[in-house]
Amino acid sequence: MDIPDLVKKAKEKDQKAFNTLLNTYWSDVYRFQFSKTENEDEAEDITIKTFSKAFDKIYLYNDRYNFKTWLISISKNIFLDHLRKQNNDTISINKKESEAYKIYDETPSAEDQLIIEQNLAQLLNYIKELKPHYQEIINLRYFQEMSYKEISAELNEPLSNVKVKLLRAKSLLAQTIKKSRKK
Repeated sequence: MDIPDLVKKAKEKDQKAFNTLLNTYWSDVYRFQFSKTENEDEAEDITIKTFSKAFDKIYLYNDRYNFKTWLISISKNIFLDHLRKQNNDTISINKKESEAYKIYDETPSAEDQLIIEQNLAQLLNYIKELKPHYQEIINLRYFQEMSYKEISAELNEPLSNVKVKLLRAKSLLAQTIKKSRKK
C-alpha cells in the first residue's frame, strides 16, 4: 500500500495505517531530532510527541505535500517549543543564594493525603471511560510502573507503538477530564 492510501486510511482512524506510517517514518524523524538535540532520550521524546501530534491532527494534512516533509515540520516546531521551554526553566544567577536553594518538606499532611486518595478514585473513574487498550497501557505504565520496554514485551508490540499509544491514552484521558469539569 502506498503512502497516500495509508494517510487516507489513517484519516479514517485505521490503527494499522497509523502503525505502518509510524514504522515507515520513525527513523527519519528520530534522526532529524537526534541531529538537533544530540541526546537520544530527548530525540526519542520529541519523536513520540511528533507522531502523537501528527496523528491527532492528521485530518489537517494536505496531500499536495510530501507526508515526510509534513512530519518533519511538526517535529521542528515541537523541537523549537522544547528549546523555548528549556530556556524558561533556567535559574537566574541574579537570585539570592537563599532563594535559589530552598528545600521544602513535601510530605503530605493528613488532609492532603485524603485529597490525594479522593483524586485517585476520581482519576480511576476517568480511566474507566477510556477504551480497554488505553486503560491497560495506562495501568501498566503508571500503576504497575513498568518501563516502555517491559510494556512492549508484555503487549508484544513494538516499542514505538507503545510510546505513541501511551501518549494518545494520556491525551484522551486529559480530554475526558476536561469534559467532565465543564459539566
